[in-house]
Amino acid sequence: MEISAFLDRKLTRRFQTYDSDGDGYIEQQDFTSAVARMAEAFGHGPDSPARRRLHDLSQQLWFHLAKVADTDGDGRISEAEYKSAFAAGLLETPDSFDEGYLPFLDAIMDIADTDGDGKLTADEQVRWTGTLMNLPETDARAVFHRLDQDGDGLITRHDLLDAIRAYYFDDDPHSAGSWLLGPLPPR
Repeated sequence: MEISAFLDRKLTRRFQTYDSDGDGYIEQQDFTSAVARMAEAFGHGPDSPARRRLHDLSQQLWFHLAKVADTDGDGRISEAEYKSAFAAGLLETPDSFDEGYLPFLDAIMDIADTDGDGKLTADEQVRWTGTLMNLPETDARAVFHRLDQDGDGLITRHDLLDAIRAYYFDDDPHSAGSWLLGPLPPR
């Protein structure tokens, strides 16, 4: 897969959201601590089935990423390794992406959708993206408004999946997906 300059910027931004301690590497602890922060922000303790499910899925994601991206075997993934994994086909097609990402998105919704209506309010979106991906509140609110295309004050699982898919597969800088994680790093 060829990585366009625009996708490269998006991958840099996604890498930054994974690297929760800001040390320049993605490590298993980044996944563990992000899930704990998010679950606790929504009142899910260590014994919560929703928290355990998200934890298990995030660990599966970590092990998959480590398997395909940690080329030097040091137990952590650099930004260069992360991007190389994408170039080597980490995301094959939008359909295979959906298949792999839907369980993770469902687990996020099980925690963040506090009233269980299948939709997120702006505050729920801000809280889950802030705790799981360190997205600043201002950016998270701007993202929410881009995703809430019908203006009803809510975003659905489908809205999120479309935006996440577009983040990786759409080179339109004006699409809602391009803004999924806030402003991109400069070129």
